Amino acid sequence: MTKQRERILVSVNYLKESFPKNFNPKTAIISEKEFGIERNFKIIGGIDYKKIPPVFDCTKIVNPGKILFAKNGNKDIIILCGRFHFFDGFSMRETAHYIYVLKFLGVQAILSLEETGILNPRFKCGEIALIYDHINLMGDNPLIGENDSKIGLRFPDMSNAYDKNTYNRIFKILQDRKMKINEAVYLGTIGPESETEAEAGFYREIGSDVVGYSFVPEDIAAVHSNVRYCAIGLLARELIADKMMEDTRTEKQKEKDKKEYLKKSCSVLNKIIKEIADKI
Repeated sequence: MTKQRERILVSVNYLKESFPKNFNPKTAIISEKEFGIERNFKIIGGIDYKKIPPVFDCTKIVNPGKILFAKNGNKDIIILCGRFHFFDGFSMRETAHYIYVLKFLGVQAILSLEETGILNPRFKCGEIALIYDHINLMGDNPLIGENDSKIGLRFPDMSNAYDKNTYNRIFKILQDRKMKINEAVYLGTIGPESETEAEAGFYREIGSDVVGYSFVPEDIAAVHSNVRYCAIGLLARELIADKMMEDTRTEKQKEKDKKEYLKKSCSVLNKIIKEIADKI
């Protein structure tokens, strides 16, 4: 058995022992802590990341978050409230570790949420974007190194990276609710610094609609382990080339505006999150 699979199973076995009675999740949601999406669900248990072996070096971030056990009607779901970011100094394999843990826990579909920057001028801050593909400019990925065939293929096919059937189900929910649908190609970069105007122009020129720091390694690991993955970007900052240098706001005002836009995006998401969790 590879070292990677040993580490995955250590986490899996610990979490299974912590499960509420008869808890059998097939769906998972990954979210940043500040989004507060867990308030939409009935929480029946949970455990801090810091308590789950093998323990990562959590000195890199003060509070990485927790894994919550929840109910959505009669459906059991796992909510990863917080994630391990590449820009915090975690390795790619560490950022993807819990994707594999979810797989071995029996999860079949993952919905991932992230704050993203806008490259497409037709999108507006305070909206959401439904991701259908990505471009990886992170210069790394969680599959580099030894491959464990019990986890996935050495060279997984990424042609259906954001599962089309799952994507279509979310699309229909938005359509039925008469909500604006921003179909998006996501560009993954390392972060945490913001983008220069030249970078934003380049990213748009090569076909991206939004940019962020977390979806790519998660998605690659999900495809590798044959878990359906879908993603929604919360549009909280504008990175439109030729407009960025004209922005006269202070850094403090930009941060304040980003928080307000993120709040609006979360409000949009909260209207449909339970239905999405039920349908995917």
